[in-house]
Amino acid sequence: MIPQKTDVAIIGGGPVGLYLAGRLLQSGISCVVLEKKSTIDIHSKSLGIHPVSLELFDEAGITPSFLEEGLKIERGIAFWNREKIGEISFKVCPEPHQYILAIPQWKTEQILEDWVTTHNKSALFREAEVQSIRQTDSEVIINGIFQGEPFELTTKFAVGCDGKNSFVRQSFNIPFDGGPYPDYYIMGDFDDNTEFGKDAAVYLHKDGLVESFPLPNGHRRWVVKTDKLFNSPILDLLHVYVKNRIKHRLYEQNNYMTSSFGVQQFLARSLHSKRILLAGDAAHVVSPIGGQGMNLGWVGAERCCEAIISTLDDLSSQERSFAAYTKQHRKVAKKTARRAEMNMNLGRKQTSGSHYKFAVSLMLKPPLARLMANLFTMRGLDKWPV
Repeated sequence: MIPQKTDVAIIGGGPVGLYLAGRLLQSGISCVVLEKKSTIDIHSKSLGIHPVSLELFDEAGITPSFLEEGLKIERGIAFWNREKIGEISFKVCPEPHQYILAIPQWKTEQILEDWVTTHNKSALFREAEVQSIRQTDSEVIINGIFQGEPFELTTKFAVGCDGKNSFVRQSFNIPFDGGPYPDYYIMGDFDDNTEFGKDAAVYLHKDGLVESFPLPNGHRRWVVKTDKLFNSPILDLLHVYVKNRIKHRLYEQNNYMTSSFGVQQFLARSLHSKRILLAGDAAHVVSPIGGQGMNLGWVGAERCCEAIISTLDDLSSQERSFAAYTKQHRKVAKKTARRAEMNMNLGRKQTSGSHYKFAVSLMLKPPLARLMANLFTMRGLDKWPV
């Protein structure tokens, strides 16, 4: 059963909520994770783990589990239409993680869940739907339904990690500023029939972006830009777009996932409200082009964890610690959003002119290539103005 009291309640058991729980438990802080879904969604979704996250995983001692299941992408090859114009090697980035680790999100969540339950097998509660959350000067009271039965949980602090439509954020009327971009994509995972091996490939095509990333187990993800949002027949459209733009056939390959999506950007005006905090997509949403959203969530979860630990050590520091978390991580989220927008802009039709080709070619040559490699791997978010 869900306990009646705990130090921290985390609403949402996705990759960010699970990571935060693991870090709190490692620090000796009691917490529970309340997750509405009954199981992990077996869908590849986000797949890139950046060096900034791997460094956090190093501190947590969980990197080996990810390396065992993932695939290291150490180089990206750039094409202008079908003409190769250069490449970026992540080997120029700081050690030890000179790569982006490709691993399906469901596997990431499984590793994090195993880690959490290793510290406390009763920390994660699935089929737990939060129906109300309120706070006093000294505690947070959460009511909901767990596997068909009502529960009430009292906690010192609560963290909303419950996605872009966050019930927690809405319950405390925290504004979520932003909106959609006029950008749409189709993606799918297939058996890999390219010669790229462990390399990523990006085609800056006059008709729209085509991206291709390796996955473990001999699979490869394809992402193509479209003029509008399509719901069906997505697989057929993906075949046609890849064939027409880069003359590559996917028809005979096994397909494991397809989806279509639009792009949005949002940022909560505050990441805390008294004893309530926000992390992950509940706090911010950035363009998925470049694969930075989940990683930004982990960076924020680490800062959120530090703020909670600081407050539990000195309760008089609560507002100061939580306000610092809001201020500092909002800055990081804004920088990440700008980088994600830069990645997305490169794949738009209006950036297909010869002057853009020249500019991109320069980016792929020293000394700019090192800068771009660090930008693409989310380095320097706390230092650089980009």
